[in-house]
This record gives sequence, structure tokens and C-alpha cells, in this order.
Amino acid sequence: MSKKSSKSGNNLFHTLMELRGNPRACLFTEPMWGLSMNLCLPYMSVYMLAFGLNDVQVGIVSSVYMFSQMIFSFLAGAIVDKIGRRKSTLIFDFLAWSVPCLIWAGSQGFWFFVIAALFNGLMKITTISWDCLLVEDAPKDKITQIYSWVMIAGNMSALFAPIASILVAKLTLIPAVRILFINAFIVMTAKLIILYKFSTETAVGKVKVEASKNRSWVELLQNYTGAIRKISASRGTKFAIIISILVEIVVMLGSTFWQIIVSRRIGVSDSLLPIFPMVKSLLSTVLFFTVINRINQSKLKLPLYGGFFSCIVANLLLISITDVGVFGYTLLFVSICFDALGVSILNTLRESLVALHADPEERSGIMALLQTTVMLVSVPFGYIGGVLSDISRVLPFVLGIGLLLTGILATALFYRTQNNEELLLRR
Repeated sequence: MSKKSSKSGNNLFHTLMELRGNPRACLFTEPMWGLSMNLCLPYMSVYMLAFGLNDVQVGIVSSVYMFSQMIFSFLAGAIVDKIGRRKSTLIFDFLAWSVPCLIWAGSQGFWFFVIAALFNGLMKITTISWDCLLVEDAPKDKITQIYSWVMIAGNMSALFAPIASILVAKLTLIPAVRILFINAFIVMTAKLIILYKFSTETAVGKVKVEASKNRSWVELLQNYTGAIRKISASRGTKFAIIISILVEIVVMLGSTFWQIIVSRRIGVSDSLLPIFPMVKSLLSTVLFFTVINRINQSKLKLPLYGGFFSCIVANLLLISITDVGVFGYTLLFVSICFDALGVSILNTLRESLVALHADPEERSGIMALLQTTVMLVSVPFGYIGGVLSDISRVLPFVLGIGLLLTGILATALFYRTQNNEELLLRR
């Protein structure tokens, strides 16, 4: 191990031991996600199929979820400023996760999943409130390490996946997943209560709540006009939005239809489905320390090409598999490796692009509008993916390849124009 890698690892552990207050409360409760939702989510699509939903209906549920996220992405900034980071996280984590868990556990068909998806879209509010709670009172020089630990905690929580596999193997799919959702309701509710008890409102949050006290919701939402002007004037921000849209759609298609193609076309047993996300999460953690952590944030063109190319290879390998023999499992594992690399790079870089190009004075408004735009464009693709999957289980991934190629083209055009502008300035 190099001295640089060793020093980076020591800094990470030093940060973890020194955490206090809100960052400590947020980070130390995060592994509870692995004991709750991470046990259920690998089964979500096949769980819907087990109730008689077809591929189109699964796609519709995904689109409803994206639509709900779009609405609450737009409202999130105003809501979090109005009622505070801590209280927003408590209320909307319960509505976005605990309530849907009960609906999923008692599901009887299509409309149960639609209603749960509408509630689940509220998670866009807690994405902002929890993020603010995590970092607003944290030392600025520790924020990168804190986010690293969030990523590590999320990936390592996949180690609990074998619990779900054993339960499904013993009880069959529907009874086992019902139990897993009841468990998720209990653990997620406990998580948000513990977090509320051991956290406090952030300093910035107190100022925002006080400033918003006598302002109407309409006045708060009017703050977005400045952010719109900043976005319109920034080529870099518009490029970041395009990349975010493409990555969001590709990831959504993968998360929704991967389970279906693997279990229904390739023939992998339902009990084995959580094992693959576990492997992918562990690979993502390793790749973070060996590859992603070394990316130069000022030189993102080649990493973007690499991320798109890796995802294309992953999709090509996946759609080439037709059975679960030794060769089939080998290809599936290689596909997961490329997918872990590509998605990890692209998810990291889309956040970096926003951070690099968004005006700091309008960052919260730009982030809210970016998320709203991403969800707005992504909404139809759940349904489109469902229609394609109903024709052939490989077609959603063919669509994904097309979107990834579009990402390569957008990257080439953006950096070509940027290089031309730099040359003109030098003259």
C-alpha cells in the first residue's frame, strides 16, 4: 500500500473517532438501513411480479415513484427551511419509508404499490434535510471524509443480504418479503427516533427557520428565480444536469429491470437475488479506495468516458447471458464488476460536476431545480422500460446502452467547446 493510500485511510478512521453531534448521530445510525431496507429492495421487482403485475405495470409503478420524487424535489428546499432539518428528517423519513413498508408488507396488488410509490417519493425531502443535518455543523475540512463514511456504511450494509436469502429459501418469496418489510418498518422507525433524540437543529437550520417564519410558501418558492438565471447562464451547470438525467435514467432502468431479467430470463433463483447487490456493494467500496478516490476533480473528461464505457460493457454482457451455467454465472459476475465500476464513477462525477459548476450563492435552489428537472425527464422512462421489457427482457438494457452513448457524445461536445473557448482566451 502506498504512503498516500495509508495516510488517506488513517485520516478516515481518525475522522470517524472524532465525530460529535449531528454528524455522529447521522453516521452511526446509518448501518440500520442495511438491517431494514437493504434486505427488501433486492426483491422489489420480482415481489411485484409475484402478485400478478406485468412488466408494464412494474414500469408504471417506477414512473409514479419518479413523478412523486419530482414534485417533492421542487418543494423540498422550502419545506426544509420552513420546519427545520431535524424535524423534516423525522416527519418525512417516517412518511417516505415507514409508511410504505407497511403498505408493501400488506400489499394485495397493483394499486398498493402505486400508493406506496407516492409516499416513497417523499424521500427527496429527507435527502436534503438529512444531508444538511449531516454536514452543516461538521468541520469543513472533514466533509469529504464524512461522505466517504456514508458511502462505506451504505455499501457494507449489503453484508446483511444473506439473511433475506435464507428467509426466502425457507418461506418462499411473498411470505418472506412480507416479514422483511415488517422488520424494515420497525428498524427504520427506530432509526429515525434515535437520530431525532441524539441530534439537534443545525445553526444554519435555526437561521432559516427564523427567516422563514413570517414568509408564505409562495414567497419561499419564489427564491428559485435567481437559481434559474444562474443555471441559464452556466454551460457547466447545464452539462451537469444533462449528465445527471442520463445517469438517473440508466440507474433507474437497471435497478427496476435487473432483477426481472436475471430471475425470469437468465433463471437465477429468487433466493440468490440479494447476493448480487451484496457483491456489487463490496466491489464499490473497494473501487472507492482504489480508483474513485484518485480521480482528479479538475480533469473529469476521461473518467466520464470510463464510467459510460464500463456501464455499456456491463449491459452488453448482461443481455448476452441466456442461462445459469458456469459460463453464465461467470459473465454475470464480470458484468456486475463493470457495472459497479461504471455506476460508482458516474454517480460520483455527477455530484462533482454540480459542485464544480453550481453558483455557491444559489446552491440550494440550483440543487432543488436540478433534482426536479432530472425527475421530470426521467418520469416516462419507467413506463417506457416496462413496455420494452414486456416485448423482450433485454430491451430496457439496450435503451440504457443508447443513453450511455448519448452521455459519451454530450461529454465530447462539452469538452470540445470548452477547449475551443480556452484557446480563444489564450489568443
